[in-house]
Amino acid sequence: MQSISHLLADPGAWAALATLVVMEVVLGVDNLVFVSILSNRLPPDQQTRARRIGIGLALILRLALLATISWLVGLTKPVIDLGLHGPLVDGHPAFETAFSLRDLILLGGGLFLIWKATKEIHHNMAGEEEGHGAEGAKSGLSFGAAIAQIIALDIVFSIDSILTAVGMTSELPIMIAAVVIAVGLMMVAADPLARFIAKNPTVVMLALGFLLMIGAVLIADAFGVHIPKGYIYAAMAFSGGVEALNMAARKRRTKR
Repeated sequence: MQSISHLLADPGAWAALATLVVMEVVLGVDNLVFVSILSNRLPPDQQTRARRIGIGLALILRLALLATISWLVGLTKPVIDLGLHGPLVDGHPAFETAFSLRDLILLGGGLFLIWKATKEIHHNMAGEEEGHGAEGAKSGLSFGAAIAQIIALDIVFSIDSILTAVGMTSELPIMIAAVVIAVGLMMVAADPLARFIAKNPTVVMLALGFLLMIGAVLIADAFGVHIPKGYIYAAMAFSGGVEALNMAARKRRTKR
């Protein structure tokens, strides 16, 4: 590991930092969307505090994981093997059932994300049908319950984020700086994103669809089926672009 002064004078270290910040921001989008949707169900005077606490806890968890890198890397060692293997694809099993602690955490997180997104979709649909409006969508969730759910997903997303960072560089100062910068950007973007989601109900459904997809990806990853993240984020960007066109079209129709 190089000293801080050597890292500051090394162009390669700055390039690694910039790449890692971008990667951490991209990986943090899922976390931020979940926090925004969940906090929007709270009373207005609690929403900003919930977002600050949720994102602050995400930073603390990431820094704590960086402080225990040797333990974190050990999470990838299998602890349970059910002895089942899928059919061979290109000489490799289609899926594995030898689960490490990381796999079990991703599996639990994926199932929780799918359950939560499905429940939120049902809640939004039922709220619209019953005419509850925005206030009805915020009922039935306490501040403590929202924070507990945010913490649960923070753990999953933090482990995925830090393992990605460890795979990209071996320099701890670079990883710490990238995490702090990325989470700082999340903190700045949290309120505007939450307000945007609250004002556009169709965006809420799209974001929940994203969370369903991310949950499925986490479950697949737990079974050893690694879906390139580029495909996932490209699909999300395309869907977001289509929704942006729909929103623009609705605004033009409203003006007319």
